[in-house]
Amino acid sequence: MSSKERPTLGGTRIKTRKRNITAPLDPAAFADAVIQIYLDNAGDLELIAKCIESADLNFSRYGDTFFEVVFTGGRTQPGTTKPDEGERHPYSIIDCEPKREVILPSVVYIQKILRRKPFLIKSLENVMQRFLQSLELFEDNERKKLAIFTALAFSQKLSGLPPESVLQPLLKDNLVAKGLVLSFVTDFFKEYLVDNSLDDLISILKRGKMEENLLDIFPSAKRSAESFSEHFTKEGLIPLVEYNEKKIFEVKLKEMRSALTTQIAEEADMSEVIDSVKQHVKDAKLPDVEVVRILWDVLMDAVQWSGKNQQQNANAALRQVKTWATLLNTFCTNAKLELELLYKVQMQCYEDAKLMKLFPEVVRSLYDQDVLAEDTILHWFRKGTNPKGRQTFVKALEPFVNWLEEAEEED
Repeated sequence: MSSKERPTLGGTRIKTRKRNITAPLDPAAFADAVIQIYLDNAGDLELIAKCIESADLNFSRYGDTFFEVVFTGGRTQPGTTKPDEGERHPYSIIDCEPKREVILPSVVYIQKILRRKPFLIKSLENVMQRFLQSLELFEDNERKKLAIFTALAFSQKLSGLPPESVLQPLLKDNLVAKGLVLSFVTDFFKEYLVDNSLDDLISILKRGKMEENLLDIFPSAKRSAESFSEHFTKEGLIPLVEYNEKKIFEVKLKEMRSALTTQIAEEADMSEVIDSVKQHVKDAKLPDVEVVRILWDVLMDAVQWSGKNQQQNANAALRQVKTWATLLNTFCTNAKLELELLYKVQMQCYEDAKLMKLFPEVVRSLYDQDVLAEDTILHWFRKGTNPKGRQTFVKALEPFVNWLEEAEEED
């Protein structure tokens, strides 16, 4: 044998293809085994959880079936919520009373199961989605139980159950049209707010992508802010009504600000701008004070500021005041609104370093254009309540105030 040759084992290696050997699907047998655990322990969820934990059952394959048994007492027919043939147990969520103290133990029980078998969270999502998409197949009190369970599940932070995957399936047109979604969501809100704040609820709705479209839970014929307020006021959910009204108000303010910004940038005709603002005020029922604040913010935002060149900044600001004085005059219709405008000028000059020295010039220009009355300026000078930068601005405005007082004495 040559030194380079190596000994080899004799014989021929025969390659064989591996076959995927799969056990036949048998969800019925799995369901029967889980149901028997419920029956053997007479519905005691503590004991059931221990038996489930130690049971030699294929939960990874039959997770959906497991939660069908938890919710309805047995298997459901494929694609429906209707019970399938086979034995059932009477300790399900659907069979219990529609009360939080009765349903809460089931939430705690599921939480224990999920801690041991976290992969089952997807199966819980699947079953909840299917049930909520089929609300019309449940009785009224069964829908109420599902709403209470859902609220408690989020309240107990049930192993990271994602709101978007649970709440979004609700918004089916046929369910909304029948009023089923509104009824379910109302029960859900009321139950969730027992232990949680409105901010917590809003957070859940935002994650569930429902917060921006709360009116979508109402049938189309009742899809209005008035219907929203009326319904949830009747249900005792006043904080939610106030939140929605505030949100609508902020949207209206934003719309007006956007429209005004466009018109100012395009140098639209004064009468057109005034009519547009009046229409927004009428449609949104905007308070006069908010209108004055927006007008000043938008006008100053439109100014082309020039860095640290104080004279150019002053000229630009004064030019803007002169150009749109009629607009300001139209909505500064009394001393209270004039004072609000003066406070806005004070705050802007205080918060923007490049405008700090412009305060007296801007006030003088507003006086010259008849936007601010002499009495308003003197009241601010003597009794102004906003402390931010006040000492600096009072000192800067003192020569102008002295001039006003001298002119007043001469008269």
